[in-house]
Amino acid sequence: MAQEVGAHVGDRALLQRALQAEREARVNVVWFKRDLRIDDHEPLARAAAAGPCVLLYIHEPAILAGDDIDAIHVHAFDAALAALEAELRSRYGAMLTYRTGDAVAVLESLHAQTGFTTLYSHEETGNAATYARDRAVLRWARERGVRWEESPQFGVVRRLRSRDGWAARWERRIGREPLPAAQQLATIALPYRARATPSALGFELERDRSVQPTGLVQARADLASFLASRGATYRRAMSSPLAGERACSRLSVHLATGSISLRTVTSATRARRAALAPGSLALSLKSFEARLHWHCHFIQKLEDEPAIEFHNVNRAYDGLREDEFDATRFAAWAEGRTGFPMVDACMRSLRATGWLNFRMRAMLVSFAAYDLWLHWRMPALHLARLFADYEPGIHYSQMQMQSGVTGINTLRIYSPRKQAEDQDPEGIFIRRWVPELANVPREYLAEPHLMPDLLQAAYGIRIGADYPAPIVETKAALAYARASIKRFREKPEMRARSAAVFRKHGSRNSRERRPAR
Repeated sequence: MAQEVGAHVGDRALLQRALQAEREARVNVVWFKRDLRIDDHEPLARAAAAGPCVLLYIHEPAILAGDDIDAIHVHAFDAALAALEAELRSRYGAMLTYRTGDAVAVLESLHAQTGFTTLYSHEETGNAATYARDRAVLRWARERGVRWEESPQFGVVRRLRSRDGWAARWERRIGREPLPAAQQLATIALPYRARATPSALGFELERDRSVQPTGLVQARADLASFLASRGATYRRAMSSPLAGERACSRLSVHLATGSISLRTVTSATRARRAALAPGSLALSLKSFEARLHWHCHFIQKLEDEPAIEFHNVNRAYDGLREDEFDATRFAAWAEGRTGFPMVDACMRSLRATGWLNFRMRAMLVSFAAYDLWLHWRMPALHLARLFADYEPGIHYSQMQMQSGVTGINTLRIYSPRKQAEDQDPEGIFIRRWVPELANVPREYLAEPHLMPDLLQAAYGIRIGADYPAPIVETKAALAYARASIKRFREKPEMRARSAAVFRKHGSRNSRERRPAR
């Protein structure tokens, strides 16, 4: 009897060793894309629990060649990758496997090397190039018998049937506690290849441009300082391009690179709010938390309708501006030489730093859309290249909303003069970024072309020579814009198409209005 029991025990031990050996032989791949962190990283956690894995990042020349990609993005991701490398080494003794090339070709080569069985990654709602890439990877995985497990990155829902109940689904996903980093991680050692530098990829950053420091350590520090004290003035300062530089969270570039997760930000914000007594910081964090919902609300639109990267979300507006595009006006706007100081200061500041607060971004788009009557697609590409925190889902949805072609949003026309008076009353921001106007007295700084010739001579500035005269006459330009939009809104099909846009994309929280009767 004792021998029989011993035999059974031995059989079980042998079976367990066999299963363990099989588990250890099964190689998996974690594909890092726009999720450069170890905390709250579900694909990494699942792969760590499944067995040894390869930690992969692919530099993809075809995607980097896109007309919405610029050196500032490559440098932001490079810094975030360096920080991720350091964290992986210190915590796990692990290294990233870098490859350069087409994703399918890279995965095919890696599969031939390792025979990996499962590919782990986050879902991505990116531009058309990444969407096409992911569809090609899915076809490849099915052909090779590789299981591709994608985890949600944000509160964006794949194959969403209806916006009804979306907010509750967002809460169930983002309201959870963040996943801790895996305690242990077994990785496969492959021949080492160093990270391709931005220069090697063909992306030099000009000397007069900079990028906000990125990476998971910096992301944690920026979140901590915002929640501790910086956010106290958020509600009243976020509209100012000066005060907003510090009072805003500055987390957008970290969310774009994935150096920190939206769930981590949400959880930390709620915990901080719960610990605070009533006051300015508590109110500011309440306002900030509301905007975290809007992050995913806008990305969901591109997820549901990828074509809005290229076409009006409301096709009843097709032809509104497309045939009247003025390349000269566009160039002046893009280069910050429109003759409208607040517009030019914002554009120059954005080019130099890669960041601008939301209200000033909206003003730039409003000016392009209404004052200059530019169709949104070319301005969208220009701004995408300038925003270090470029997030396609938010970007194209916002471009269309601010350009007035959704049919479900209130028309927003920003006056550069009023924005200068309200948000830069002392002229500090304008003088910093438009030094040609440094000596112009404050009362003329928003509209220097109104200065009499004698005053211009006295202050050493000649409008039209040292600084451009306005490239459009505002009153006439806006009258033309309003009349043109009114004509399109009266089209017989507009009401039905706007209702369809609302059903597909509209918020159910009444912040976006339903189409007017």
